[in-house]
Amino acid sequence: MIRLFITGACGRMGSTILRLAAADPAFAVTHIMEAPNHPLIGTRLDVSGVPGASFNLEHELTRCIDDCDVIVDFSEAEATMNNLRVSVDKAKAIVVGTTGLPRQEIEDMAKTGKALAVVSPNMSIGVNLLFDLAEKAARALGSDYDTEIMEMHHKWKKDAPSGTAIRLREIIKNAQPGRAWIDVAGRDGMVGERKKDEIAVFALRGGDVVGEHTVLFAGPGERLEIAHRAYSRENFARGALVAAKWLVKQPKGVYDMADVLGLK
Repeated sequence: MIRLFITGACGRMGSTILRLAAADPAFAVTHIMEAPNHPLIGTRLDVSGVPGASFNLEHELTRCIDDCDVIVDFSEAEATMNNLRVSVDKAKAIVVGTTGLPRQEIEDMAKTGKALAVVSPNMSIGVNLLFDLAEKAARALGSDYDTEIMEMHHKWKKDAPSGTAIRLREIIKNAQPGRAWIDVAGRDGMVGERKKDEIAVFALRGGDVVGEHTVLFAGPGERLEIAHRAYSRENFARGALVAAKWLVKQPKGVYDMADVLGLK
């Protein structure tokens, strides 16, 4: 049985992960955590839909980290980076789904050979297949096709564009390394004709949309669209738990969901 420590446990993602993990016999949830200023710190929380599942809400990772095998972190970027550093110091595995992390520091952690982590801007199995398909399409279609990315999320999302959209852009650019790519965040007014090597990302916000991502390849006489639409946060949570089960069996390293799913 895998001992699980869940951070951000009262958030939209954290609470979903907690509910699914508490009902999964492969896991024993040992601790849950929130930010120190959270109003429920120190109280005991019952897990909706899982009879008998109840946990004290902690606020300090270092105090309880010894009593776990893997941490699952969906919190704010600053808190996540601190949790990553602690996990390295304490030789604990960690699954991270937080977006907006400093890429260079993650790469530096990987080079030390001390980290054991899965870091991905999106834990959805379907989205990671979207990453794979977008790369294959970009390689096959080449520079004759113009590429645009659209994403839409709920009105409460704080960052834009999404980490998933940024990752899609990186994947497509890496698939065609010879192009002088021009990043575009939006268009307004008399901007002139579209430049051949532009790659635009458009972020839409509204309602309670869980997450939608579409990659468009527009070429002579045709357009290819590859899209993923999430209707529930459960698909991200299930992906994170799949990653946790996989990670505890791996040697030290910083992995992503493509590693977890065997797409590399």
